[in-house]
Formats: sequence, C-alpha cells, structure tokens
Amino acid sequence: RILLMFEAGEKLPVSAIVAASMLSRSAVAHHLAVMREAGVLRATRAGREVLYAADPQAVRAALGAVGDYLDIHFPPQG
Repeated sequence: RILLMFEAGEKLPVSAIVAASMLSRSAVAHHLAVMREAGVLRATRAGREVLYAADPQAVRAALGAVGDYLDIHFPPQG
C-alpha cells in the first residue's frame, strides 16, 4: 500500500506516509527501510526530512519477478 501512495516523480516525507497509512511511525519506518534495501524506493535528504520516491524500473522488475514466481509455482488454469 505504501508504494501505491506515490504518483510519478512524487517525493513524500515519512510524516505524509504515516498520515496516509494506518500504521505506526515505527512500522512505516521499518517498511520504508525494507523497500529501500530492496531498491524499490529511493531516499533523499532535504534539510531535516528524508523524502522517499518510488523507483519505477525497480518496482516493475520486482513485480515481474513475482509474476514469474506465480507462473512457475501456480500456473494459470486454462
């Protein structure tokens, strides 16, 4: 759901992500760190804030890998 918050080229601070989610600040911070490590989010510092942005190519690659996994382990029933 966090990834779906981002519009193309949009950068969001943690506070905006927390406000738009039902998660605690610490849970959001944890998920952001995981997604940053996975490469689907980029982070830049703007003064005291960290702004996050989705990396569309990395998101597409990750979704492609999920699709490949599903095709192998759960082939479409025709």
